[in-house]
Amino acid sequence: MIQINDEHLYILDQLIAKKQLFAAYKMPQSDTWHFVMQESGHPQLLTDLSQLNEEEGYVIAPFQVSEGLPIVLLHIDRRTLPSREELEKYPIRTLPTEKVEDFLLEGEMKQKYKDCFDSFMQPLQENTMAKLVLSRHRVQKKEKDLSLAKAFEMACNSYPNGYVYLVHTPQTGVWMGSTPEIILAGKKQYWQTVALAGTKPYVEGKAPLWDAKNRREQDLVAQYVQHQLNAFGIEPEIEGPVNIKAAQVVHLVSHFSFQLEQNNRLGDLLKLLHPTPAVCGLPKEEAYRFILENEHHNRKYYSGFIGELSPYETTNLFVNLRCMQIHLKSYTLYAGGGLLSSSILDEEWQETENKMQTMRALLQ
Repeated sequence: MIQINDEHLYILDQLIAKKQLFAAYKMPQSDTWHFVMQESGHPQLLTDLSQLNEEEGYVIAPFQVSEGLPIVLLHIDRRTLPSREELEKYPIRTLPTEKVEDFLLEGEMKQKYKDCFDSFMQPLQENTMAKLVLSRHRVQKKEKDLSLAKAFEMACNSYPNGYVYLVHTPQTGVWMGSTPEIILAGKKQYWQTVALAGTKPYVEGKAPLWDAKNRREQDLVAQYVQHQLNAFGIEPEIEGPVNIKAAQVVHLVSHFSFQLEQNNRLGDLLKLLHPTPAVCGLPKEEAYRFILENEHHNRKYYSGFIGELSPYETTNLFVNLRCMQIHLKSYTLYAGGGLLSSSILDEEWQETENKMQTMRALLQ
């Protein structure tokens, strides 16, 4: 059980109000939360994953890297919360006015999703794509003024299997999320990644019955991860797939363990792995281009990755799955699901609703 005392909750909320550069996070299966901050200067903005080679810091990477949505790298110069006295010395950063999309009625959202679903199903049924991931977002008004620090504490205790984070930078704004999917983790020569796919609602005391669609989706992701690691000269050990609970849903996950003799090319390895088929599709490059051309919204930092990167100490980077961007008077929820030729519209819509509830529940 993680308990953040009232003083620390106040300071976290004030850091957001002052628009400071920081992240608070909890690792999966941990009862400890961590804090990192860049006190001075500006974060490093990168436009290619290879630029992360030999870099160190806290990373927030988008689904599609661009000048408008760069990789943001905080250079960590503090790991303890400031006191109230120190907090008073931090200026309030002035940022450009944030543009937030309009609210849509439920029927409008579902019609937009159906239009996308139909366009995504065409290449799947024509067998030109093996898998495509269709995502959506929902802009909702804040019902009341809530402490985001308190919501972070709630998330830490509600989602023990997830990497839970609360982060603010001038480039990204405020994001909060909980994700079970590692993209790259390790220290010295020992490293790991996962293949995660397939989704079923979580039912207390009952193991999920996996159908052919979900098993095939997970198998495609696992084959891809192995292929990409092989391309980097890595022969991994593979365990799974096994079940992993993530909030209100259960996934299938395979674990890949491997050794790296040198850690000076972590950015190149991330470029091979990102975006994973869990958020993109297969064949990867074709699926990636199709999503950019046919999805009706910008994913921003949803389905990118987030966490600490260090070629010298410990790296823990996670795919940014169950997440939301928090605005002044609203918040934007993101979720997606893998489509195969056998996918059914209503089932896929409900899967995204179940996933969005992970974050929505914290602000109600």
